[in-house]
Amino acid sequence: MPGLYFEEFSVGQIIEHPIRRTITETDNVLLTTMTHNPAALHLDAEYMSGTEFGRPIINSCLTLSFMVGISVNDTTHGTAVANLGWDDVRFPQPLFCGDTIHIQTEVLELRDSKSRPDNGIVIFSHRAFNQHDELVAECKRSALMLRRPA
Repeated sequence: MPGLYFEEFSVGQIIEHPIRRTITETDNVLLTTMTHNPAALHLDAEYMSGTEFGRPIINSCLTLSFMVGISVNDTTHGTAVANLGWDDVRFPQPLFCGDTIHIQTEVLELRDSKSRPDNGIVIFSHRAFNQHDELVAECKRSALMLRRPA
């Protein structure tokens, strides 16, 4: 099981995830249309050619999904009981088709679960960077985690 148990995390720990992912137009169109989002800024190259961006930007929900998804193998795969929530989600720079992202996770907080003594809660900060090392997304994620088996 590649994920870490609650006790294996420490506050301030930073995990540089080895998986990098180039975001394709297909990725963007598929998620955008599957979620019934008609926004031209994600789908209409002609329209976007006349904007400040000059081309479609990646759907922010796709960016969030990749950011959190890439982090799972090194953090919570098989050891998370549940995601409890996402907070402070931000997208400070646009992401474009053809950009390659890499992800960094920092452990912000560890605490015991009051309702489930066999579990702990970890607060992660996930950050996504493009190939120019510009921050393109960040969020805090709370996860209910398994404790190491006795």
